[in-house]
Amino acid sequence: MGENQVLNQLEPWSELKDKVVLLTGASSGIGREVCLDLGKAGCKIIAAARRVDRLEFLCSEINSLSSTGIMLAAPLELDVSSDAATIQKAVKQAWDIFGKIYVLINNAGIRGNVKTCLDLSEDEWDRVFRTNLTGAWLVSKYVCSLMRDPKRGGSVINVSSIAGLHRAMSLGGVAYACSKSGVDAMTKMMAIELVEKD
Repeated sequence: MGENQVLNQLEPWSELKDKVVLLTGASSGIGREVCLDLGKAGCKIIAAARRVDRLEFLCSEINSLSSTGIMLAAPLELDVSSDAATIQKAVKQAWDIFGKIYVLINNAGIRGNVKTCLDLSEDEWDRVFRTNLTGAWLVSKYVCSLMRDPKRGGSVINVSSIAGLHRAMSLGGVAYACSKSGVDAMTKMMAIELVEKD
């Protein structure tokens, strides 16, 4: 796809110019590509993941898009499977980079090992849930607390999977499917709990 085609497809994203976006799982795959598209749309991006070397390369690529030399992207080391205190500290660091966060995209996730429910270990189950569900909840909790305190508002986008909707069941994916179902339920409940009351 040519550069002009990409820009034309991003035209509706023009309303996002200068919005600050925190995106987890940004070092590769979908997260990396979304960061690049957000950069082209003029967003300010906090690219978060475990692999800082990849984040630095990504942010350098995005910052090269700036015609004014203003920083568009900053890397943030964040392992969403960390404990609550570590995640809270990382979220505060993310907030301080641009002084706000307007959009959170919880993209970090893992598939886990392909094993049947009888062969999957408790540690493997916990690792998938810690990354896919608990991590998304903790990052959302701390970002939304900061969004809500000054009444700034904002948006949270949780990347889930069709596996969480029970439409694509893959053998050996019990932990993944269950964790993504949890992400879907968490998204709905947080939306209800965080909606502004008139």
